[in-house]
Amino acid sequence: MQDALKVANEEQVYHITSADLPLCCPMPNMRIWDSHPRIYLPIEKIGYIACPYCGAQYFLKEEPHSTA
Repeated sequence: MQDALKVANEEQVYHITSADLPLCCPMPNMRIWDSHPRIYLPIEKIGYIACPYCGAQYFLKEEPHSTA
């Protein structure tokens, strides 16, 4: 199972959606054995944040509102 996970902190910019909230770095689909401790980042208010450990930048993409 661990091999199926992405390498943590491999990229420096991530675009996420509300489905990824609450946001943590490294994200749940990333392995953490070779990374910093998992922390939660409050991205909801301003739509972007940088991880204080690794500097990865996260941007919250707005999703289209349903008209149904």
